[in-house]
Amino acid sequence: MDDTQDPPSEKRSGVIQSVSIAARFLNTLANAEGELALGEVARRTGTGGSTAHRYLQSLVKEGLAKQDPASGLYDLGPAALSIGIGALKRIDAVDIAARHMKALAQQHAASGGVAIWTDRGPTLVRWHRSAYFSINPLALGDILPIDNTACGLVFQAFLPKAVIDAARKQQPAHFRGTPPTAAVLEQVRQAHWAEMTSHLLSNVTGQAAPVFDAQQEIVCVMTTVTDLGQLQAPEDRQALFHEAALVNQATGGRMVPQVPPAPRR
Repeated sequence: MDDTQDPPSEKRSGVIQSVSIAARFLNTLANAEGELALGEVARRTGTGGSTAHRYLQSLVKEGLAKQDPASGLYDLGPAALSIGIGALKRIDAVDIAARHMKALAQQHAASGGVAIWTDRGPTLVRWHRSAYFSINPLALGDILPIDNTACGLVFQAFLPKAVIDAARKQQPAHFRGTPPTAAVLEQVRQAHWAEMTSHLLSNVTGQAAPVFDAQQEIVCVMTTVTDLGQLQAPEDRQALFHEAALVNQATGGRMVPQVPPAPRR
């Protein structure tokens, strides 16, 4: 018998089952709160003890896992760390967020984009106009008010106060509003979400959600403007929230709650 031939099941599916199972063990170690005993790894992967032992020892041999010689507990190995760092180097949070915002603007009655923080405040580095929303008060390169926009509130919630205060001084007087209270910023911080209506234009709503990197530091903010009257279904209003959750998964950032909070008006 030719041992190089693929098993029939793997030929049909195009998936190498042993690799899929090994990935399950790696994901279990990656998502664990710390080192795990063999029995706990077996339980979390839904395998038997002997199967878990064989896979873990194979992963240890390749450096993808490691076993403490004293306790016998398992954890991710140096090769897994190297792979993870390589993946992080290839992540561009702004580009990932921009792709999601372009798709959102094409599918919903909301124009939207991505803002980064500069010394003058939130600055739009990507902007996509929606064909379903005729009022487009923003454009690429615009600097947004710190206190009068949902985007500004999100940055305030996750950046040091000294950084915010310095940028506020750089903004023109007609930009400046009333700085939010500590309670408002804490609400934004907990929800990973801000929404304001009639802050720039009457009946126009701004929404914003943060994007974090793997160090849990804010990289950019995804933001939209829309007329809530054109958003007929709950999924329309929650579109940005959903896209932000997907982007944070891709960047390794912290997860946002599953449902956005009630709108702030």
